[in-house]
Amino acid sequence: MEIKQGHIHSLPENWKEVFLSDRLLAENWNKLTDIARNEWIFWVLSAKKEVTQQKRFSWLVEQSKEGNKRPCCWSGCPHHNPKTTKWFN
Repeated sequence: MEIKQGHIHSLPENWKEVFLSDRLLAENWNKLTDIARNEWIFWVLSAKKEVTQQKRFSWLVEQSKEGNKRPCCWSGCPHHNPKTTKWFN
């Protein structure tokens, strides 16, 4: 099964292994739009600490399996909304 990428951000290789090990997760991930996948990828990887990235990735897995399409309480990637760049500098 192919695991789809984001629109701008690439999917980390270790994520592919997790997605491929869970059919529901992989199917729900692949149903997302390119931009939605992009937002999840950026949301997880934008965390500065590895522990926070791991927590966010766990949240991504849980939410994707439940069919949720976007990270909760997040203003979006800065390249889509220039007003959010202050949070990523």
